[in-house]
Amino acid sequence: MRELKLSTTIFLWVLAVVITLASVVYQRMTGPTYPLRGEVEIEGNTISYKLLRTYENISDAEMKIVTESANISGRLKYRRYKSHDQWHTLKLPQHGDTLLISLPKQPAAGKIMYELTLIDSAGREYPLQEEPTIIRFKGPVPISVLIPHIILMFGAMLLSTRTGLDALMRGRLSFRYTVITTVVMFVGGLVMGPLVQKYAFDALWTGWPFGHDLTDNKTLVAFVFWLIALWRARRFPDGRAWIIVASIVTLVIFLIPHSVLGSEIDYTQMEMVKE
Repeated sequence: MRELKLSTTIFLWVLAVVITLASVVYQRMTGPTYPLRGEVEIEGNTISYKLLRTYENISDAEMKIVTESANISGRLKYRRYKSHDQWHTLKLPQHGDTLLISLPKQPAAGKIMYELTLIDSAGREYPLQEEPTIIRFKGPVPISVLIPHIILMFGAMLLSTRTGLDALMRGRLSFRYTVITTVVMFVGGLVMGPLVQKYAFDALWTGWPFGHDLTDNKTLVAFVFWLIALWRARRFPDGRAWIIVASIVTLVIFLIPHSVLGSEIDYTQMEMVKE
């Protein structure tokens, strides 16, 4: 292990920040909660739309599409996801050149699948999706819980990357960084994470062995690798290699989009219970 130059230290921190921000943006934009955006050309007008895929269940999910023409109408089809419901079909309410969309709120983790179609003045139809969009409802999470969780998880990802780079450069602070990374990941992911989950979906933990929530599972996997790295770095000569492995594993698994295989209500099972 060696003392790194100040210029090298600054460079490694900047590089760690860039890598972390890039991974966060990628995870955010590829996740199932990111709004579905697009454009469609109708009667010479370019109509932009944003279809929501997550919403707090304090009210119905409200959206709107500005069509630039009062002659363009719309149709909504929806039903609860994982249910035996029939499709509900209705004409979209219209206020001038704006179409209004409303989906009935569901319990926390309840989902609705919906399709939207725009119709021009000649009756031609323009489906906005190739397949139904799924929106998941969640309970409101207090800022006092959500903000610390976000800060700590971002910090854990940043520290993980920086620790791996330090180990790669044979820096003398690798073990200290490993301790801090492990602690921050534990508090952010395994303490604050379940609290957020409880408020949003009324369940503290839905990962292994109780479920298959990838958000919970990937946090657990990353933490286990950092525990191993901490143990090996403390007592064994291959500790530096384990720190690098833990850093790479953390980066890879945190590229998995947030909320994949997350909490959801299976209405078909609820129907069976009622019967």
